[in-house]
Amino acid sequence: MAVFTVALTQTCSGIDVEKNIDAVAELVRRAAGEGAELVCTPETTSLMARNRSELFEAIVPEDEDRALAVMRALAKEERVWLLVGSLEVLASSTHAANRSFLLDPAGDIRARYDKIHLFDVTLPGGEHYRESEICRAGGEVVVAQTPLGVMGMSVCYDLRFPGLYRELARRGADFLTVPSAFTYQTGSAHWHILLRARAIENGCFVFAPGQAGHHENGKHTYGHSLVVDPWGRILAEGGESAGEIITARIDTDEVARARGHIPVLQHERKLAGELVL
Repeated sequence: MAVFTVALTQTCSGIDVEKNIDAVAELVRRAAGEGAELVCTPETTSLMARNRSELFEAIVPEDEDRALAVMRALAKEERVWLLVGSLEVLASSTHAANRSFLLDPAGDIRARYDKIHLFDVTLPGGEHYRESEICRAGGEVVVAQTPLGVMGMSVCYDLRFPGLYRELARRGADFLTVPSAFTYQTGSAHWHILLRARAIENGCFVFAPGQAGHHENGKHTYGHSLVVDPWGRILAEGGESAGEIITARIDTDEVARARGHIPVLQHERKLAGELVL
C-alpha cells in the first residue's frame, strides 16, 4: 500500500490550444513543486471548441497531438505521474475519441481510456448537448497498475453509471479518476452527491478534477474539483475559478479499512444468472 500526495488542477479551457497547454503546464509545475506525486487535469484539457467544424480543424491523431507531447515531456521533467484528464483526438474521418491518458514519471503512456458514456442530453431550460455527434464511444474498462495503487479510469458523464465503477472496484481499483467538464446546472445539483456515492459504494478514493468558469464556446462549467476518501469524506475541494490547485494526502490502506467495515464487494448476489449491483 502507498502514501502519496495527489493534486487536482482546475482550468477553463478555450479555443486556443497553445494558450490552454501553457495554462495547464503552469499548474502541473506548481503542483509538482508543492510535492504532488500524482497530478490530474480535467476533461478536454487542451481544447473546448465552439462547434464541430472548429474541433475537426484542430484535432489530429494521438501520435501527432501537441498537447499530449507537451504533457509527456512535462511528466518526465517534473518526475510525476500525470493523468491528462482527456484530450479529443482524431479516431476516424468522422469522429473523435474523448481519451484520458495516464503518464508515468518517464513520460511514457501507461494507460489510455476512451469515454464510454457520451453526453447526449437536453437539460431543463432547453440547454442541450450531443457528444455522440462528435465522439466515438469507448468500449473498454481500464485499470492501471502504479506504485501508488491501482487507478480505475473514467471521464465525466461516466459518473452517472455506477456499474462501471463497481467493475473497476472488482478489478482492484484503489482510486477512481473522474476528470470532468460538468455543466454548472448539473454540477450544482448532482456533482458532490454522485462522487461521494461512487466512493462509498466501492470503498475507493475518488479524484475528480473539473473545468471551471465561462468558456469561449458558451459553456459554463461547475469546478469544485474534489478528492473523496473511501468513507465518503471530502478531503479537498476547489472553488468555481480556473487556476486553482487542490491537494490531499492519500493513504491507500484506507481502502482496505473501508471495505473491511462494509464488505459490499463480498456481499454481491447473483439471481437468475444476473449480477445484482
